[in-house]
Amino acid sequence: MQDGQNLFDPATSFAGDWGLKTALAWASRRGLEAIVVGIPNMGVARIDEYTPFMDPKAGGGNGDRYLDYLINTVKPLVDARFRTLSDRAHTGIAGSSLGGLISLYAYFRYPSVFGFAAALSPALWFANASILDVAEQAPRAPGGGRVYFDVGLREGDAHVLLARRLRDILLAKGYEPGRELRWVEDEEGRHHESAWGKRFRKALPFLLRNGGPR
Repeated sequence: MQDGQNLFDPATSFAGDWGLKTALAWASRRGLEAIVVGIPNMGVARIDEYTPFMDPKAGGGNGDRYLDYLINTVKPLVDARFRTLSDRAHTGIAGSSLGGLISLYAYFRYPSVFGFAAALSPALWFANASILDVAEQAPRAPGGGRVYFDVGLREGDAHVLLARRLRDILLAKGYEPGRELRWVEDEEGRHHESAWGKRFRKALPFLLRNGGPR
């Protein structure tokens, strides 16, 4: 998961943490167990890390280098040291805002590694919404996969419209609602850690069920 300093501890977070320890304990009591690797962003370099495209105003564009680090350095270390199920069906990637953008890109770009992804309020606008073209052109991964993404209706009309466009693209590609795709519009949702933490907890059963029926 991206923005690791915002997930577990309010003392290290930017604007309140996600309460992920409580969420994972809640999921574990329901038989849904996961190992979460929270990777802190690099502050001023966050835009470069989490964007696979160059935006004419915001810059960025080093997302593939960041994902190379995740796939070829971080994941082998975790798989060697922890009791993981290392195949793609049990390997996911998640984040919010720009962290959601790079998570979606990773899922579409590296389907042999990531079998599921969660993108909370993803920054779809970045680089003229280039991620929509990636989603449209990406082949369906063999064996399927799962995508959870959402948007808060208080984030602004432009964000909501782009999110609905991505939803429609995935539906047109044949993603089955409830099994391969879960889409949420949060009526009270803002672009904030507290909203993402609440929605991520509710997304965990979908993400961790390994493709079985809901």
